[in-house]
Amino acid sequence: MYSFMGGGLFCAIIGNILIVVSTATDYWMQYRLSGSYAHQGLWRYCMANKCYMQTASIAYWNATRAFMILSGMACFASIMAGILSFAHFSAFERFSRSFAAGIMFFISSKSQNTGTVSCRIFLGKRFRDWRFSWSYILGWVAMLMTFFAAQLLSICMGKGCHFQSCLTRL
Repeated sequence: MYSFMGGGLFCAIIGNILIVVSTATDYWMQYRLSGSYAHQGLWRYCMANKCYMQTASIAYWNATRAFMILSGMACFASIMAGILSFAHFSAFERFSRSFAAGIMFFISSKSQNTGTVSCRIFLGKRFRDWRFSWSYILGWVAMLMTFFAAQLLSICMGKGCHFQSCLTRL
């Protein structure tokens, strides 16, 4: 059971790193504009080797930004709850930290999914010759990692795994 918690936390840490990288970089999509290639992310767009801040307030981009930030915050809080589930405090005797971490990972995974799907809907309507780039793909990989983290911690919670029970089984 102890390995489920470790595997869940490993997936969560990798997923959180990928969320941050995906949200911060400006390679969510690439397209051709006036005969040259351009790329853009959630915060900036780049054309002809110059990058500009996105000043237009487009609802799809704002929703994608908000869901990606929410996902990163939920993933970080889940990691903290998962780390605390290794410790056994008497104040938290009736509170399953593994269960709380698993639920927050599901929230993180769902908000990433909503953010990336809203980006897909927006881009499909606005541009003709475009394709997703590596930042967007990292967002989907991060969603899978947080989903697997939620599954592993949920399995651990179902088995009653916490630090004390794992030590007594050794």
